[in-house]
Amino acid sequence: MSGDWASLTVQAFTGTYGINYGRIANNIPSPDEVVTLLRAAKIKNVRIYDADHSVLKAFSGTGLEIVVGLTNGQLQDMSVNADHALNWVKDNVQSFLPGTHIVGIAVGNEVLGADDLSLWGSLLGAVKNIYNATKKLHLDEMIEISTASSFAVFADSYPPSSCKFKDNVSQYMKPLLEFFSQIGSPFCLNAYPFLAYISDPEHIDINYALFKPTKGIYDPKFRLHYDNMLDAQIDAAYAALENAGFDKMEIIVTETGWASDGDQSEVGANVSNARTYNYNLRKRLAKKKGTPHRPKNVVKAYIFAIFNENSKPGPTSERNFGLYKADGSISYDIGFHGLNAGDSSHLSLKNIHNPGLSRSYAVVFSLSAFILLNFWC
Repeated sequence: MSGDWASLTVQAFTGTYGINYGRIANNIPSPDEVVTLLRAAKIKNVRIYDADHSVLKAFSGTGLEIVVGLTNGQLQDMSVNADHALNWVKDNVQSFLPGTHIVGIAVGNEVLGADDLSLWGSLLGAVKNIYNATKKLHLDEMIEISTASSFAVFADSYPPSSCKFKDNVSQYMKPLLEFFSQIGSPFCLNAYPFLAYISDPEHIDINYALFKPTKGIYDPKFRLHYDNMLDAQIDAAYAALENAGFDKMEIIVTETGWASDGDQSEVGANVSNARTYNYNLRKRLAKKKGTPHRPKNVVKAYIFAIFNENSKPGPTSERNFGLYKADGSISYDIGFHGLNAGDSSHLSLKNIHNPGLSRSYAVVFSLSAFILLNFWC
């Protein structure tokens, strides 16, 4: 490791578009091949759910910016052992800098609101010990500490202005938010219109969930109209933060996506809807706009996920969120292309940046030319 890493200053999120690199599968491409995919797609922001060294080595020298994860299974140990937290940061973060651009540490995932109540009380201690470790190693100004929450932390999210944290969550959430506000961390939200839709397809307009033309909803307290569910979900989280006294905290969407297959009961989990959601989401993020309630807070989101993960438990949808199939080919066409350079017909990227255009197609003549001409958004 060279000695100049301490002079690095990095942003935890560049632009508006990122992706989650889940690896609960036994048949997906190698980390080196993933680098090729991400660079070709011009996706710079990446989250992983652990700190796997083979991934961190593969990302070295690539310019990709990665958020590593401390798993839920490590929280209790890290919350009571500051020396373990220090060693973890040394081994999994410091030792890979500056070659690998590690820009954040996600401490646990969807802990509050989940079934394992024993972890709720460990989260803040783990967050503080990991942060203090980065401070001791003089990494605190370049590594952002966060944790992602699901909608299970909210008591009600419709209409958005009514959203609050659940009473049993608040006693854990408020001290966590207080600490995050002190160290400048955002509120990380896993937001899935897909999950909301499949839970109540009779009453939720599929077009509203997919960013398609619709009458939308009106929030009488905010006096605002919403034409898509993701914006409404984000503003619901902002309302909960305001209600808890944290009206200046930014929200980052750390997961969102749509399954391309599902069980019979998972209405709407199909390739057509997955393509529509992710294509329209990419267009929406490219506009670099805020939400109706927070128009100045540009929406930033990590898509879930790179690959279909065949070893994930649960319903069929859990194994079918990937923009890419396990063989590296695209699951559907939203403007990216697979590892096979023979895939030559793809949605024009001009189309992504100019939402007024109808669907058009462009031929990518060579992977190397594509990377050269279009490196990073």
